[in-house]
Amino acid sequence: MINMTIYSKENCPLCDKGVRIVEELKKDFLFEYDVIDIYKDDDLLEKYQVMIPVVVIGDVEIDFGQLSKEKIRKGLQEAIG
Repeated sequence: MINMTIYSKENCPLCDKGVRIVEELKKDFLFEYDVIDIYKDDDLLEKYQVMIPVVVIGDVEIDFGQLSKEKIRKGLQEAIG
């Protein structure tokens, strides 16, 4: 099973849009994802505060900011092998 993480924060329209993109991709790929609020972890806040949303598959950062459905799709395809 492919595991994806979306680093996000509350009240973030870009993050909400990113989650919708990921949900759309669930129609074509079998994967699970977690949404992590960077404001609940100081290390994540320091690392991602100006980048969110950030999509990570495994331990590879796939995309950030204005998320691209195609970049995420490509990352999922690569994770499948």
